Amino acid sequence: MNQKTYLLAFCGLAVAINVLGGSVVSGLKIPLLFLDAVGTIFVAVVYGPAAGFLVGLITNLVLGVTTGPTNIPFGLVNGAIGLVVGYIARYYRFNLVTAVVTGVILAIVAPLIGTPIAVAVFGGLTGGGMDVFVLWLQKSGAGIFAAAFVPRVISNLVDKILCCVLIAVIIQQLPKSLLERIGYEGGKRYAA
Repeated sequence: MNQKTYLLAFCGLAVAINVLGGSVVSGLKIPLLFLDAVGTIFVAVVYGPAAGFLVGLITNLVLGVTTGPTNIPFGLVNGAIGLVVGYIARYYRFNLVTAVVTGVILAIVAPLIGTPIAVAVFGGLTGGGMDVFVLWLQKSGAGIFAAAFVPRVISNLVDKILCCVLIAVIIQQLPKSLLERIGYEGGKRYAA
């Protein structure tokens, strides 16, 4: 198999993993978790920011069709996750420390993009488990942006750190021969 075949296969698998994780969490309305970016993070680490962006975007289009159209506008968030992780993984080996730091960065970047979408398109409420916290903060006197932003940062801290650490552990456990075959170089500049 050549590199393009591996890339397409892993991207398809990553979208399926994202859709499965996102659908289960959305269906169960589990607060503090999304799990719709695990595949995006994996592809971004292994294949870079462009592939990660596309997997993130396609994931939300598929989620929009399978679980509800509220997911479609948030494709920008999932795409941005792919970009951020892909650029970090280009320069740093994606070990546990890098994964935690990346998760914290994503916990800020994702809500900075997602909150304006949630407020502009849905009035801050998207029908997920987080809506309880948004409503509570609004009733406590917080403005709509703050009420929608704070719960997103908190849930993203849990979700994105968990997803990044999971991918770091998976990559560390994969055989070197497979990683070499799919073209993973593991942080070209700072491999520590």
